[in-house]
Amino acid sequence: MNLVLVLVLVLVLDFLCSVGFTGTMRDRKFGRQFTLSPRDSALDVPKTCGTFAKTDRMPEQKLCWGMLRRRELLLPTWRGCLLILAVLLACGYCAVRGVHAFLSVNDPKPGGALVVEGWAPDYALAAAASEFKRNHYDELYVTGGPIEVGAPLSEYNTYAELATAILLKLGLGTNAVQPVPAPPVVKDRTYTSALALREWFKAHGVSPTTVNVVTEGSHARRSRLMFEKAFGPSVAIGVFNVESQGYDPQRWWRTSQGVRVELGEAFAYFYARFLFHPSSPAPEKP
Repeated sequence: MNLVLVLVLVLVLDFLCSVGFTGTMRDRKFGRQFTLSPRDSALDVPKTCGTFAKTDRMPEQKLCWGMLRRRELLLPTWRGCLLILAVLLACGYCAVRGVHAFLSVNDPKPGGALVVEGWAPDYALAAAASEFKRNHYDELYVTGGPIEVGAPLSEYNTYAELATAILLKLGLGTNAVQPVPAPPVVKDRTYTSALALREWFKAHGVSPTTVNVVTEGSHARRSRLMFEKAFGPSVAIGVFNVESQGYDPQRWWRTSQGVRVELGEAFAYFYARFLFHPSSPAPEKP
């Protein structure tokens, strides 16, 4: 922000030097100097656009048998470039400082079903278990697709089954935790997990009016969006966000993991919001 303030100060000083306090202005193209006064009229001072009068415009030229034409082009001066740079720096600063707060939304809804994404780290699963014990939920559902690394060495085939085993070790009963595995896909894994949960609810006659999703860090806003697209307006989707412990969320740009996660989630949310179109439409609100 200090650099932005310096650029703005340079622009103000340059404007004062070029205009002055006596009203004297200089035509930089022809080197003329003139002073504006109340007696000046449209006949005394030529009407200009920037420093070029209308009579000085380049005549239109047609080239290549009339397929191209040469026209006058306005380009920013060094003052204009400084102003553009200052605006870009200010926007970039606000984006860097605000992207994590925007993505890591925390908006839980009371009651209903509690869902935790099985790929979440152990501390997020522990937070989900504590949330389930602290508040009144119907059941804790665990979503997740096939394990991609180390599956042959594990007795669990999906993240849903692995996270369920961890939650049982954390003290939850078998009647309280329900794994809901998702099929293997190459993209839209969160949406696919939400669809698998929706179909499980339908097959077992469960009709929750509220679903709370436990997820980690900057993935929260996208998780809520994908579950909203899967369940439609008939189910209220809340999100319980567990802050990431792999980097400092308030200084995420200082670590490679923070840059990779925050920028990746920002682009992924843009795709999910504006470019993603569900193949399986959500049910309409009755």
